Amino acid sequence: MLKPELTLFLLLVLIVPSASARKNKYVKEGYKLVWSDEFKKNGVPDTSVWNFETGFLRNREDQWYQPENAYCLGGCLVIEGRKEHRLNPGYNENSNNWRHGRKFIEYTSASLNTRNKKEFQYGRFEIRAKIDTAMGLWPAIWTLGRAGEWPSCGEIDIMESYPINNVHHILANVACGTHKRYNAKWNSAAVPLSHFLAKDPDWPSKFHVWRMDWDEEVIRLYLDDELLNETYLKDAYNADGTNPFNQPHYILLNLAIGGDHGGTINNNIFPTKYQIDYVRVYQRVAIKPFLQ
Repeated sequence: MLKPELTLFLLLVLIVPSASARKNKYVKEGYKLVWSDEFKKNGVPDTSVWNFETGFLRNREDQWYQPENAYCLGGCLVIEGRKEHRLNPGYNENSNNWRHGRKFIEYTSASLNTRNKKEFQYGRFEIRAKIDTAMGLWPAIWTLGRAGEWPSCGEIDIMESYPINNVHHILANVACGTHKRYNAKWNSAAVPLSHFLAKDPDWPSKFHVWRMDWDEEVIRLYLDDELLNETYLKDAYNADGTNPFNQPHYILLNLAIGGDHGGTINNNIFPTKYQIDYVRVYQRVAIKPFLQ
C-alpha cells in the first residue's frame, strides 16, 4: 500500500500540468502537440518535411514556382515573390496550353507541401503568419487529401487572401467533389479586409494566427480566434458517396501571383515577403482512467 504522502505526490503529478504544459493554452482542452515546424534554423527549409513545387502549376497564375524563393531567416519561413524575366524552359510556340505558351517567366515565388511526409487526419492546425495584402498577390495556407483526384481528394483553405471585385478579402473555404470532373462544391467564407482594418488599422503589418479545428463531425476555420467558416462533414460528401475529410491531409503553403484570383499585379511591390512564424498540429489525447 502506498503511503499517504506518496499517494498525494502522485496525484499532483497527474493533475497539475508542468510549467511547459501550462504555457500551452491547448493542454487544458485535451490537445497534444504532435508535430510542428518553428523554422528556427536559417537556410533551406527542412527537406525531410517539405517538398518544393516547380513551374507553372495552377489557376493560370503568373508566377513560376522554384525552391530558391523559400528560405528560413530570423525564426520565420519566408516565401518571397520576385519580379524576374527569363525564358520559360517549357515554352512551345505551337502550344495553346497556358503553361507552355508563355515564352517568358515574369514572376517567381515558392510553393511547399508536406505530402507523403507529414499528413494528419483530424486535429487542431495552427499557423502564425504575416501576409502582404497588396493587389496581385494570393498567399494561402491549405490542405489536400492524400487520396483521390482534385477536388474529390478534399481541399481545406485555412487561409486565402485576394481581391474580389477589386475589394481585398480574407477567405476560408472547404471543397469536395461533384459529378463533373474538376468541378468542386464549395463552402466559402469571404470577409472583406476592411472588417479587420476596422479593428486594427495596422492589421497588414502584423502577424496573425490562422487555425483549423477538424474532427469526425465538423471543420471550423478561425482567424485570431474569430470563426470564419464552419463545415459539417455530413454536408461535405463527394458525389460518389465518399467523404474526403475522413482521410489524412497534407499541408501546403504558397504565394501565388496574378492568375484567376490574384488580380492586377502592381510591379512596385516586388520583392514581397510572405512570412510564416510556425506551423503546429495538435491532436486530442485519450485520457486513460487511473488504475489502482
